[in-house]
Amino acid sequence: MRVLAACEESQEVCKAFRALGHEAYSCDIQECSGGHPEWHILGDVLQIIEPTDHGNNYLPAIWFSTMDGQFHEVEKWDMILAFPPCTHLSSSGQHWFSRGLKDPQLREDAAAFFMRFANADCERIAIENPVGIMSTRWRKPDQKIQPWMFGHPMAKTTCLWLKGLPPLKPTDVLERPPEGWANQSFTKSGVYKGFVNYDDRGKILAWNDPRTAKIRSKTFPGIAKAMAEQWGKE
Repeated sequence: MRVLAACEESQEVCKAFRALGHEAYSCDIQECSGGHPEWHILGDVLQIIEPTDHGNNYLPAIWFSTMDGQFHEVEKWDMILAFPPCTHLSSSGQHWFSRGLKDPQLREDAAAFFMRFANADCERIAIENPVGIMSTRWRKPDQKIQPWMFGHPMAKTTCLWLKGLPPLKPTDVLERPPEGWANQSFTKSGVYKGFVNYDDRGKILAWNDPRTAKIRSKTFPGIAKAMAEQWGKE
């Protein structure tokens, strides 16, 4: 199966599908941090989500290069798993717009970007985002999941909009501690730490540090594995 993990620099999902033998690629405007540049497409994902008619007697196809310089061609994607940026879409960020501290066009552009995946010509699509405006701008998500359903001791409500794919089944449901789940973050080494975000040296990152968004956007390995194992059979 040819799988595109769109807007994914961490390569967690890409690697999970590769581990099961699928031809999976990650794509992002950032270089990958997952250690496999040979599977990463550095550039605008909108240029490769659907086949293009290249003329010269070629059939419509998707052409791209990975970071190792290798050229690839696929007829079309069998599955697109999209993780569009949530900065301007999440409920937690909407107060910046309501207070006039951000240009509303940023939100409109983000919503339009999200919908490019929703309307892509692909039989199997999953779009991931936190709770936000797309539930009313478009439609309610097909499913909401939590990291603690997949073996990670933390809470982070994640919405999934699905096309041609079944809801994910929990794989390792953890017992809720008496004090409740913490909305934690994790370091590159996989160590879970507190309510704040840390860099690789354990230093607390400010909320507006660019690295904060990068850390919080990483897909939990347990969720990535569940996607590959359950959706890779569809």
